[in-house]
Amino acid sequence: MTENIPLSPSIYDGLDPEPQPKSGAREAFETLGAAADRAKAAIEAGRRPGMPLSILTNVAREAPLGSLLFALLIGIAIGRRTR
Repeated sequence: MTENIPLSPSIYDGLDPEPQPKSGAREAFETLGAAADRAKAAIEAGRRPGMPLSILTNVAREAPLGSLLFALLIGIAIGRRTR
C-alpha cells in the first residue's frame, strides 16, 4: 500500500471559457439598458391603483386645464428660485 494519495486539483484549467473583454460602447449600452429597465419598473409600480402616478393621471383626466395651471405655477416657482 502506498502512502502517496493524489490530491484533487483545486483549480480546473480549461473548464470555464476565458471572459472576453467588452468594449466601452457595449458596457455603456448595457448600463443604459439596465437603467431604462429600472426606470420602467419604477413607473409601472407608480401606476398601480392608489399610487401617486395613478392619482396624478386621474386628476389630469378629470381636470386637464386645472392640472396645466398647477404645473405652470410650479414651473414658475421653481424657475424663479433657481435664478
